[in-house]
Amino acid sequence: MANKTNLVIDQGTTFDVYIDVTDENGDPINVTPYTVNAQIRRWYTSSDTAAVFTTNTTIQPLNGLIKLSLTAGQTANLNFGRYVYDVSIVNDANTVTRVVEGIVTVTPRVTR
Repeated sequence: MANKTNLVIDQGTTFDVYIDVTDENGDPINVTPYTVNAQIRRWYTSSDTAAVFTTNTTIQPLNGLIKLSLTAGQTANLNFGRYVYDVSIVNDANTVTRVVEGIVTVTPRVTR
């Protein structure tokens, strides 16, 4: 079962967040051999992707740390409001595991 974590993104800014991936015992998973997929959509049933996170697993791979990033341009293109997101990891056997999911709140910007 995926962990629930809600995110707040300020529209028009660079966004980075780090997530910890652990097994059922709470021990960190070595994320080096995994492919990571992470997307934001307006609703769970949306066919359009609002944004795709850039992912990095090389920071502390043995500690199960994954970095998710969006550029200032990507967040500027998000309308303010609520979205949903999730993060999945895929191993060499093509087994997909959702590791985190939640609500994304995009706050509107004033300065342009």
